[in-house]
Amino acid sequence: MATTKHDQRFLRELLARVLSWEDAHVSFDSAVKDFPSELRGTQPQGSPYSGWQLVEHLRITQHDILDFCRNANYEEIKWPDAYWPSSPAPPTPDSWNASIRQYRRDREALQQLALDAELDLEARIPHGSGQTYLRELLLVADHNAYHVGQLVLVRRLLGIWQ
Repeated sequence: MATTKHDQRFLRELLARVLSWEDAHVSFDSAVKDFPSELRGTQPQGSPYSGWQLVEHLRITQHDILDFCRNANYEEIKWPDAYWPSSPAPPTPDSWNASIRQYRRDREALQQLALDAELDLEARIPHGSGQTYLRELLLVADHNAYHVGQLVLVRRLLGIWQ
């Protein structure tokens, strides 16, 4: 069955929205809002991660996928070491906010990628190994939803979730 321009527009808008929606779960923005600075590097009992580790992992991974989608000279980073910060605590007082700002910029760039009518979402990424743009956008949404859930759990374990 052929898709219409309306179908394509609907799919693109849905993909852009899913990167930041709260339809089925908490959004990244809600999960990081008012996270006390003194607890950002704390790994609560029962959790392998601190809030900082999750925020930075989300930023790094999302940026890596965006780079893969846009950069013909993309170079894969080392898994898992390059995807996780080495310390449970932010290295500087501004690191938390800088990571969140970069996450939001990259999320916006991915949303614009999804909305770009000139981009064939089903096309294989030329420098990839079979991945499509649609797959990468869905991968980011799925990955982020998973780790945002972990971030909420960390906040619950720390006693700082509503």
